[in-house]
Amino acid sequence: MIRHIVFFSARADEDVDAVRSGLQLLGSIPHSSVFEVSLNTKVDPLCDAVDVVVYAEFADQAALAAYKSHPIYAEATRKVRPLREMRYSADIVSR
Repeated sequence: MIRHIVFFSARADEDVDAVRSGLQLLGSIPHSSVFEVSLNTKVDPLCDAVDVVVYAEFADQAALAAYKSHPIYAEATRKVRPLREMRYSADIVSR
């Protein structure tokens, strides 16, 4: 299983909801077994730069690749990219 975790920050505070809404489109892509978009609670006093987190689980690399090549992925990217400042992604293999 692959856990896909992506952290986003919005360029402006007023864009956080639009970033979250744009990322929620990704949940309609059928290749993940788990998919969540959440606002960061920002309770860590050392870093509150992350506004929105995407968490998804995929059976394997092929499922993750199919997710990233889906047309909805491109649509979400077009909507979110102009609104975001930072994006960090991590894909980890879990058993």
